[in-house]
Amino acid sequence: MVNLPAPDFTDASIEGCIQKRRSVRGYRDKELTLGQMSNILWAAQGITEQTRGFRAVPSAGATYPLEIFVAKKDGLYRYLPGSHTLKREAGKDLRKDIARAALGQGFISEAGMVVLITAVFERTALRYGDRAVRYVHIEAGHCAQNIHLEAVALGLGSVPVGAFRDGELIKLLQLKQEEPLYIIPVGYPD
Repeated sequence: MVNLPAPDFTDASIEGCIQKRRSVRGYRDKELTLGQMSNILWAAQGITEQTRGFRAVPSAGATYPLEIFVAKKDGLYRYLPGSHTLKREAGKDLRKDIARAALGQGFISEAGMVVLITAVFERTALRYGDRAVRYVHIEAGHCAQNIHLEAVALGLGSVPVGAFRDGELIKLLQLKQEEPLYIIPVGYPD
């Protein structure tokens, strides 16, 4: 387990981050700090209200179908929002493999970290039936935008990637119930 430090909020305005947000497809070979990863993961799915466990993004019926993975040089991790920790899932660098599964988009392998948004649709479907698909996709969009805006606030770059072969990612990440929805490389712009 990797304990993440508490998020350290910046003074960046939301309006400034929206104005500066651009898709970045070139990264320097530099790892992110635990503090930077903490802020980005908290923005993605962090707990914002302890009593009821509400998170940083809205979720239909608070069903929280999203699971967040992080690939970096030293391995693959799952973000655990309740404890704000990272649980190691694999001990090798999978970024090049993720780039190949993403139709050869090599810049993915250059990023300091690659955030993978996945979902367990059943969590939301138990409550909302067929409408769950829509709600989960909406939630993934909220999550991705938070990641992009937090990256800007930290002086980092990111880009949303939706072009990938689902089956390859499922096998690579050894997903069981989760379905991949988004790949977001985050790093120092080149």
